[in-house]
Amino acid sequence: MATTSDIRNGLCIRYNNDIYKIVEFLHVKPGKGPAFVRTKMKSVTNGKVLDNTFSAGHKIDEVRVETHKFQFLYHDGEFYHFMNQEDYTQIRLLESALDRPDLMKEGEVVTIQINTEDNMPLSVDMPATVILEVTATEPGVKGNTATNATKPATVETGAEVNVPLFINEGDKIKVETEKGTYKERVKE
Repeated sequence: MATTSDIRNGLCIRYNNDIYKIVEFLHVKPGKGPAFVRTKMKSVTNGKVLDNTFSAGHKIDEVRVETHKFQFLYHDGEFYHFMNQEDYTQIRLLESALDRPDLMKEGEVVTIQINTEDNMPLSVDMPATVILEVTATEPGVKGNTATNATKPATVETGAEVNVPLFINEGDKIKVETEKGTYKERVKE
């Protein structure tokens, strides 16, 4: 049994007969009254996000997990297929288990957390940034900007990202996977 002092981002806990992954947490110590931990948890079974507050010292049921590197193979409409890079076994996951499936291209290496009790995959952690090629965007017109003007661009995975006006079709860009936002243009 763990306590609220052990809460960290990415921790998997058992709560209300389900397994949740901690997405965000904040330890609050008000001037009056006891301390507490405010959390945002995502269910690994159905993808629902839940806001919850634990009082300080509250016991939580931690789920033991192992992390493994998997390579994304393909998407067949309903499932996303991955291959373990150590023993080449394949697993398939529903879209709800993934945070940003629209930014994943074939061959991408991700980290998958697996429950050690029943060997069920719990969550998929993508790299912090991915490099994607812009496949469609409007040409930027010089002079029609005030400051920080952006335009929508479609990348090779089909996701839409807002990019600066100087980005053209065929450019490779770095995208933050957590927010799905443009970070920088990649020189080749």
